[in-house]
Amino acid sequence: MDRDEENETAAVHADYSEETSAEIAAPGVYNRSVDRDEENETAAAGRGVGYAALALSILSLFVLPVLFGATGIVLGFIARRRGSESLGGWAIAIGAISIIVGMFILPFF
Repeated sequence: MDRDEENETAAVHADYSEETSAEIAAPGVYNRSVDRDEENETAAAGRGVGYAALALSILSLFVLPVLFGATGIVLGFIARRRGSESLGGWAIAIGAISIIVGMFILPFF
């Protein structure tokens, strides 16, 4: 090959060095049902954690108030964060009452 042919070939390759895959690819489709499913799964998970927190808080009224009460409070906060406001709130309140009663009132009886 000549020097001119090499320069011409290099010029042709330089002109076509762009990436064109974005023009060939199919456009993305947004599916709104995916977002709704995630919200429902989060609410269901929050409800499950809320019931577990409430069960532990109620159990703490009878057995190991500090351990089960604290666990119920922590799970109650997790349940509230995941969308189960009322179950989480009840679990937190019952767990706190159980700890207070177990530490300050029951030792006197």
